[in-house]
Amino acid sequence: MTIGPFRLGMRTIKSALAVMICILLFKVFDRGAPMIAALAAVFSLRQDLTTSLSFGKSRIIGNSIGGGLALLYFVVQQYFSNDFLVELLFLPLLVILVIVLSDGIGNNPGIISAIATLLMIALSVPQGESVYYAFERVLDTFIGTFVGISINFLIRAKPVEKKRQIDEDLAELEKKEKELEEMRISVKKRIEEEEHPQ
Repeated sequence: MTIGPFRLGMRTIKSALAVMICILLFKVFDRGAPMIAALAAVFSLRQDLTTSLSFGKSRIIGNSIGGGLALLYFVVQQYFSNDFLVELLFLPLLVILVIVLSDGIGNNPGIISAIATLLMIALSVPQGESVYYAFERVLDTFIGTFVGISINFLIRAKPVEKKRQIDEDLAELEKKEKELEEMRISVKKRIEEEEHPQ
């Protein structure tokens, strides 16, 4: 449905449904705040099941890396009695490690989700909580990812919606192609100016 520049598409509805399911699951199973799971669910939703499964795999690998390093951060933070310097210096080092590990194993699409998982967990665990609490937050990211993928499995786009999504993707690619071409021309011009100064 489109009203002027505003559009209510299937992905928007699925995102809202994913958040609702996460909230409901966390209420029923008394898991506390569903924030991390709801964010993971929305991050995992893509335009179709195939893309969601592919992205879901990257997200699961990213969640594992980010979650594992968040647990490491939590242990180090406890060892140093929640010292601010651990947060200030060690957490950025873990961000670097997430990027290097993800890139090294070819999981570049999962880098942002890995960093998001690391930061959401590391910065949301209250002082005085146990490693078990941090582990539960890692589990929350997996629950949200599963909810997002499941919704895309159960609710598939109609052919008209699919065509619109393909058209939008093509328009976005054309826009990016134009931007890249402009950048290429600009770089080429700069190189020529450096080689032949006036």
